[in-house]
Amino acid sequence: MAISFDLTLDCTDAQRVADFWKTALGYVDEPPPAPFATRAEWHASFDLPEDDSLDDGAWLCAPDRTGPRLAILKVPEPKTAKNRLHIDVRVPGHGSPEDRWARIKAESERLVKAGGAIVGEYDEHHVVMVDPEGNEFCVAAGPATSPPRD
Repeated sequence: MAISFDLTLDCTDAQRVADFWKTALGYVDEPPPAPFATRAEWHASFDLPEDDSLDDGAWLCAPDRTGPRLAILKVPEPKTAKNRLHIDVRVPGHGSPEDRWARIKAESERLVKAGGAIVGEYDEHHVVMVDPEGNEFCVAAGPATSPPRD
């Protein structure tokens, strides 16, 4: 049996980073775990310091619950080095190398408008970007069956 896993991103502004990744991946806020009716109710069930806010975290998932979930958590220290693990955002479709590169470039520009930044372009194969807090990720071509994004 395969083990499921989540990805966790550390940041200083969880809501800003969550908004970016919801736009980038088409993810949504994950519902609270049972038996809680709201995230606030779930959050209140922990013995947390008074200054710990629900806004210090965000939990995201694909609308159809496929793929890994993302936990985005506020931490006190800033990012200091390159990620050792990163996300690859895959644009759908096949076609000529020029067609694939055009889709990669279009997706990269969409993510710049959402708050990301381009770090580098590599051999018309992939684009390295960073999210609003500097977490690196790549934009590259993926399988033709990937769901479309807005």
